[in-house]
Amino acid sequence: MLGLGNLAKKVFGTPNDRKVKSTRPLVQRVNALEPQFQQFSDEQLIEKTRELQGRAQGGESLDNLLPEAFANCREAARRALGLRAFDTQLMGGIFLHQGNIAEMKTGEGKTLVATFPAYLNALAGKGVHVVTVNDYLAKRDAEWMGKVFAALGMTTGVVYPFQPDEEKRAAYQADVTYATNNELGFDYLRDNMRGSIAEMTQRGHFYAIVDEVDSILIDEARTPLIISGPSQDRSELYRTLDAFIPELDETHFKLDEKTRNATYTEEGNEYLEQRLQQAGILPEGQTLYDPESTTIVHHVTQALRAHKLYQKDQHYIVRDGEIVLIDEFTGRMMAGRRLSDGLHQAIEAKEGVAIQPENVTLASVTFQNYFRLYEKLAGMTGTAATEAEEFAEIYKLGVVEVPTNRPIARQDEHDRVYRTATEKYEAVIEAIKEAHAAGQPILVGTTSIEKSEMLSAMLKAQDIPHNVLNARQHEQEAKIVADAGKPGAVTIATNMAGRGTDIQLGGNIEMKVMEALAADPEAHPDQLRGKIESEHADEKQQVLDAGGLFVLATERHESRRIDNQLRGRSGRQGDPGRSLFFLSLEDDLMRIFGSERLDKVLSTLGMKEGEAIVHPWVNKSLERAQAKVEGRNFDIRKQLLKFDDVMNDQRKAIFSQRREIMESDEVEDIARDMRHQVIDDLVDEYLPAKAYADQWDSAGMNQAVRDGLNMDLPIAEWAAEDGVDRDVVRERLIEATDGYMDAKAQLFGLENMRNIEKQVLLQMIDQKWREHLVTLEHLRSVVGFRGYAQRDPLSEYKTEGFQLFETLLEGLRGEVTQRLAQIRPLTEAERDEMLRQYAQAQAETQGNMVAEHEEAEGGEVEGRVAGFDENDPTTWGSPSRNDPCPCGSGKKFKHCHGQLH
Repeated sequence: MLGLGNLAKKVFGTPNDRKVKSTRPLVQRVNALEPQFQQFSDEQLIEKTRELQGRAQGGESLDNLLPEAFANCREAARRALGLRAFDTQLMGGIFLHQGNIAEMKTGEGKTLVATFPAYLNALAGKGVHVVTVNDYLAKRDAEWMGKVFAALGMTTGVVYPFQPDEEKRAAYQADVTYATNNELGFDYLRDNMRGSIAEMTQRGHFYAIVDEVDSILIDEARTPLIISGPSQDRSELYRTLDAFIPELDETHFKLDEKTRNATYTEEGNEYLEQRLQQAGILPEGQTLYDPESTTIVHHVTQALRAHKLYQKDQHYIVRDGEIVLIDEFTGRMMAGRRLSDGLHQAIEAKEGVAIQPENVTLASVTFQNYFRLYEKLAGMTGTAATEAEEFAEIYKLGVVEVPTNRPIARQDEHDRVYRTATEKYEAVIEAIKEAHAAGQPILVGTTSIEKSEMLSAMLKAQDIPHNVLNARQHEQEAKIVADAGKPGAVTIATNMAGRGTDIQLGGNIEMKVMEALAADPEAHPDQLRGKIESEHADEKQQVLDAGGLFVLATERHESRRIDNQLRGRSGRQGDPGRSLFFLSLEDDLMRIFGSERLDKVLSTLGMKEGEAIVHPWVNKSLERAQAKVEGRNFDIRKQLLKFDDVMNDQRKAIFSQRREIMESDEVEDIARDMRHQVIDDLVDEYLPAKAYADQWDSAGMNQAVRDGLNMDLPIAEWAAEDGVDRDVVRERLIEATDGYMDAKAQLFGLENMRNIEKQVLLQMIDQKWREHLVTLEHLRSVVGFRGYAQRDPLSEYKTEGFQLFETLLEGLRGEVTQRLAQIRPLTEAERDEMLRQYAQAQAETQGNMVAEHEEAEGGEVEGRVAGFDENDPTTWGSPSRNDPCPCGSGKKFKHCHGQLH
């Protein structure tokens, strides 16, 4: 019997069905226009774009223009790429234009779908950003879809790391710009550290379409983007503390794997106190419980976490003497990313590699707050429904499931649960052997590099040929994925399985053609393609007969979404396929989240070794465990966001103030208001409102005016005059300082003075904001303890954060006023001395350069890129962070010219 809810759905349809139904009239209107647009010449398609741009910028709503814009875009894509968008793709485009997340299964052509809303919204002339998960996809999609936009008379740009500023600025000026989430966030932060509007690269945040939206807005949202500069070197401290950890036993600490936290027990604290005092790190008589020990406690805790909770080849790998983090969600290496609060240094000490100094934050933003800057946001992914609540609450985004073009024919089997990991892996090998023998391609999903390599060793022992796809094989990713659909192919992958490259049954034709042409450049491309296509048809039929792609997962992930991503690799575009998860009670998810009850059930059933339990109830209970973990992670991100929102309001205020200063030609008004406010504060402090004139601190006021305003004024004499009250003193001070600064402006020249004021204002804002960020970080780390005193940490953080911000503004006014009051033109003697020093420095530089050239036997310096110019980044090529610097110094680029200043 149907429940009431199910009955209602049967009669009225689900909310999702109703949304899908609502787009059908629009799709029909686009289809009705198709014959008319097919008659257009190539020039007429571009003319249509110009007409639509005129109407959009003249005030006509984009919703009105949608049918014509989509029809124009569909025709351009058909001509440029040979792809005619299906009705379901048009639906996806409509949902994206409306500011939703379109959930579309793998292989449904999301890359093409994005061109429709991107084109429509670009008509407004404000720029559209298409966001991808990595630089390879940004460049690939921009090049591929750029052909469609070019056929429509629109420009396409691509943004990538270490791109010269001029090129980057041009990319952001394009109608449609492809970029990664990281680069967009960093450019936003860099722009808000620039000295003038002309140097800024981004031109606003109008509309963004985020590909793999769940990965970017959820998985990566826990880590803020940070631009930082180095602080003091503490490498000796890390090494010393690291040596203590192996001495500890299990009575000294407690681990919480769920939250990745570690704490010391009483015994552990006592033991550490002894060792730290012996090493001279903890002064005699001081305990770890004293407030002065906060920093030491922090670092010994981080050392413990590094040893016990961060595993090599699972959470990070060691590459070229550096610790490279691995993204737990995609299995990709995150080059250049570092853990904060000294944790990265603790891992470097543990692995015995060079310890990089900790960094001081110069600017930071979370992805949540960056993407909420856009007037309209949309996203695409194969798996979003499980996180619909988070998308709605944080980003105000609805999730709509777009129907597939052809019905899904994949069979998802019930999980098989074994008692031990050994039994599970034996069963996995048997299943692979069976499918391989039948000629069925198999994609094996693992959760870590370590497990993928262990499984690889087991397959080698059985002489089963296979490919391994993990962070170590990152560069061969596209090639491995392209071959994964060949008959009998076995591909072991960490969670990154095939991002951005589809697994096509029988193998990828395009990749085969490219390989064949590379092997035989003399061959005729058309003949070669014909031969490969006929071979491919046979291989595809073999795979179809064997049952399509078999997705075999060796573990469930913490998130149902990642499991669904893996499943979704099979059964694309109506292909047959099957998916099956193998689990054991020793898996992390089962072990941490309640496998005891299941263990009892299995024992009661009296299961024999090697037997598995297969039942829908097991799937249900596992999904409940995963939903709990997802809920907990959502709460963590929500809490993070609440704290970051406090800083975000302040960040917006500071960044908008900076922008106002950069845009303004008349900054003397801002400087004057600040000076007058400083005078008001001085009068309030030294000449209190309710005090008599003989109680005023005239001497203190005199000194403060000398220090802060660079003027020696007879304040004591003013105070002694009859009838002079504090308002008269204020007016005289304002008059005197305004006159002093006006005279200074005449001396420098008005234009020069305005430039000086602008630069001083920007420098002081940046300096004060940097100091404020450090203070907020410290406040954040201690405010959690207020919970023990029954006080809400968040409201404490808000209150104190606001007080700190007021202090920042107060300090800013004082320092800007003081700096401007003290500047003066150079005397002739000082100018001559400066010019002499400059000439001497130039001569020394020339001498060094000559010596370097002689050393390199009259040629370029060894390793230097030809035409390299120190002052022109466009001559540096495009080195990655770990490549040798193009200047030829022999250092890595990131430690030389690639340093973030």
